Amino acid sequence: MTLAMTLGMTIGIRRSLWMMCGELIGVGLVALSALIGVATLLLARPQLFLLLKYLGGLYLLYLGVQMWRSRGKMAIPETPVEQQSIKRTALISQGFITAIANPKGWAFMISLLPPFINPNTTLLPQAVQLIAIILCFEFICMLLYATGGKTLRHLLQKQSSVKLLNRIAGSMMMLVAVWLVMS
Repeated sequence: MTLAMTLGMTIGIRRSLWMMCGELIGVGLVALSALIGVATLLLARPQLFLLLKYLGGLYLLYLGVQMWRSRGKMAIPETPVEQQSIKRTALISQGFITAIANPKGWAFMISLLPPFINPNTTLLPQAVQLIAIILCFEFICMLLYATGGKTLRHLLQKQSSVKLLNRIAGSMMMLVAVWLVMS
């Protein structure tokens, strides 16, 4: 959602749709993986889950530091971005990688989806329904965040406001990273 908001601010909603396509593909893949066995694997090998949790925490910490220093892809630039300078494939891959590299997304899907599966009926129709619902809500939420980002862009015309927002967002990411590792 932070990525959707940031891209909504920097490149607009229409261009952000390419990132959303990649994100939805990634979220669908994570949900499908959770349904067909990743949950079983991680429950059988809790140390693998811990490793993923720590790696995810380190990644979020890295992103938070980069945003705090106003560097990196998620930081809001202090000068407007040329909308055509970012390729569609880069936006799609950024969304996809963000979805599959998000340990909270994996943890959420692994804990949420298996209880909704009835072992006495066919998996495919159940999986299609669950994943379709998840993807619809994900898309709606990303659109809302991207729209909010576009609105915030007009409020952030000053360089100092952009730096402050980057530092707040970066600090929040670092806090989430510490929380993820400590929990």
